Amino acid sequence: MAPTQPPGAVSEAASPTSGTATTAAAAASNAASTDLPPIVKNDPARTGFDPQTKWWVNYFKILAGQVTPEGVFHYRESRTTVNEERDCKRCEDYRDFALQHSPTVRFLREKVEALNGRLDRDNVVCRRCPARLTEDGEVHRQSGGFSPGHGILICSNEVRNRSHLEDTLAHEMVHAWDHLRWKMDWTGDKDLKHAACTEIRASMLSGECRWTRESFTRGNWTLTQQFQDCVRKRAVISVMARPRCKDDVQAVKAVNQVWDSCFSDTRPFDEVYR
Repeated sequence: MAPTQPPGAVSEAASPTSGTATTAAAAASNAASTDLPPIVKNDPARTGFDPQTKWWVNYFKILAGQVTPEGVFHYRESRTTVNEERDCKRCEDYRDFALQHSPTVRFLREKVEALNGRLDRDNVVCRRCPARLTEDGEVHRQSGGFSPGHGILICSNEVRNRSHLEDTLAHEMVHAWDHLRWKMDWTGDKDLKHAACTEIRASMLSGECRWTRESFTRGNWTLTQQFQDCVRKRAVISVMARPRCKDDVQAVKAVNQVWDSCFSDTRPFDEVYR
């Protein structure tokens, strides 16, 4: 089973001077997306949000309940566009700190390097990732993405704080390690088991499903099986985003098929660290 790119592709740095940093962002973003229903465009008469009006006027209209949930979505997207430069600068500062000081990120960098790969500030890039509101009423966002031939994308407008970026970066670095360690079928051309396994491992090892994150950020105060439920749920959602995944039923089936073996596989860690 051939990988989508040569195993050493992640070591091909995306250098800003060569223009490939933008390529890395685009490729990672494309890798994390799939065919979705048509996008719903803003209609001020319907939503109450008018992009031609001052932002603070729209903000007070939201507080007064004069803007629909759809309008609130479009308002949020307009603000991320305005604040793109600021968000990217903050994201890059957080990224640089994580690459230098995060034990998890530094450990994963060393393990990637041991497999002849390289991840650094040249091919771990911060970019704004536009969200999508589709006709079925679903909002589609992403925190980041991994492209085997280019590197890692961090969605700067979705980064809440330094800890959140660390979780996102660690998640994508687990994908990078899996890509270099095994021959991954990333798109699911033959089956979705590879995608399901790497998503289980990334959610398990990155720290994004630890109890404090689930409780204080997502409001899930469950005490029993919380970690397992979070890993399973997030793996299913990620598998559903694969181009070859038909629906949630197929995603759940793929996750269930590999759950026992992949949930117990903590490599390159000795155990779940975070």
